[in-house]
Amino acid sequence: MKVSIAYDHAGTRFAEVLKPEIAKAGHELVLLNPDVAFDDYPDAAEVLAIAILEGKAERGILVCGSGAGVSIAANKFPGIRAAVCHDTYTAHQGVEHDQMNILCLGERVIGEELARSIVRSFLEAEPSTEERHQRRLRKIDSLENKYFKK
Repeated sequence: MKVSIAYDHAGTRFAEVLKPEIAKAGHELVLLNPDVAFDDYPDAAEVLAIAILEGKAERGILVCGSGAGVSIAANKFPGIRAAVCHDTYTAHQGVEHDQMNILCLGERVIGEELARSIVRSFLEAEPSTEERHQRRLRKIDSLENKYFKK
């Protein structure tokens, strides 16, 4: 799977720690241009969201101080399902049940080892095909279609 990472100034350390984890998990790291920390987290979210929407990456990881800012910004893009996950269960279930395609982390909230574990859970997870999950996803798509301006 193609996985990319973007981050603001508060996520630089985690980004450098997590890049090797992507390759170690057997995935292709897609470096975005520029592969640098952004001053403002909405810029990082935009670059990563566009990479996913254009098919350059299948999943992404966004890092800022808390994870909240990048999550809010990324979810402004139709088709992006980003969530802050500071535990392995949520990271795994977010992909399984909700087809989360961007994992958001807060460098100032959790430690490096936990971040590595969360990334592994996110990357190992596969979307569920169970009807109850598909029904819920259709409802999310309906909300997106109803409220996003085109």
